Amino acid sequence: MKMEFEYQEEYIKSSRGVQLFTCRWLPSNSCSPKGLVFLCHGYGMECSGFMRECGIRLAHAKYAVFGIDYEGHGRSTGSRCYIKKFENIVNDCDEFFKSVCAEKDYRDKGRFLYGESMGGAVALLLHRKEPSFYNGAVLVAPMCKISEKLKPHPVVVNILTGFEGLIPKWKIVPSKDVIKSAFKDPVKREEIRNNKLIYQDKPRLKTALEMLRTSMRIEESLNQVILPFLVLHGDADTVTDPEISKALYEQASSEDKTMKLYPGMWHGLTAGETDENVGIVFADIVAWLDKHTNLVVEPLHEAFNIGIEKFSSPPSTTNKQSHGSYLCGFKEPRTLHSAM
Repeated sequence: MKMEFEYQEEYIKSSRGVQLFTCRWLPSNSCSPKGLVFLCHGYGMECSGFMRECGIRLAHAKYAVFGIDYEGHGRSTGSRCYIKKFENIVNDCDEFFKSVCAEKDYRDKGRFLYGESMGGAVALLLHRKEPSFYNGAVLVAPMCKISEKLKPHPVVVNILTGFEGLIPKWKIVPSKDVIKSAFKDPVKREEIRNNKLIYQDKPRLKTALEMLRTSMRIEESLNQVILPFLVLHGDADTVTDPEISKALYEQASSEDKTMKLYPGMWHGLTAGETDENVGIVFADIVAWLDKHTNLVVEPLHEAFNIGIEKFSSPPSTTNKQSHGSYLCGFKEPRTLHSAM
């Protein structure tokens, strides 16, 4: 297949003063995009490498695709995979995505969220923040509910909460090898392990509690989901229970909702399955997007007063960046942990 797309990278400084990496995959210059797709990656993941195939496939399908590495993830600054407030992730994505929507060439284009695993939670919270702004969402094995089989005992949560203020960044939360559990194809699994921008250490205490609380908040408000959505899940997923997607589908108030359950597939539907299976999943995603790009979109007539700054390369900092196993001046390994 001829590689007819354009790839761009850009750094932004959010209104919180955090330096964040962003990227975009665009259809060839001669092609106006059918719509805009905004990527929300999973816990520990990043956009430029891990979600590259997603960006390329959707750009080939004539969509403009935009990604952002959350604070502490990928090529963005911050303590590796430390989530102080989940709300910060949502607000940073909100600022960047709206800044794109306000660009002159994109103001009349359909706006779609795309979330994988924890990114599904980010997408749903963006929708809840402004229910009518996005025209639809694609949710791949989303983190929007805690499976009853995995829900920690309240006593355990209370104990961990007691230490939250004392040791928020400690990597003390036990976890299984999620990479091994999430990605079926052994070759692709090793490629993901070798991506040094992906986090692989134990989850930090505060991060784990923020993810737990976020999942529980979303679970309590699934009936408030009203936008059109496609939710996809492998029925052999042991990282996020397929019952989670079923609960979203059944409880959401959306009139336009579709669920795809793939027999024998694992958590990493778009990156860890055989090429044939990945092709099947993306064919379903593109077909759903194509069906929804004919909707009438209310054009944006104003630029959002967002307050972010944009840079073509990382602004210089007082800390020198290391080009070995460290990132952005922080003395912590750039290693890989999870597909959430």
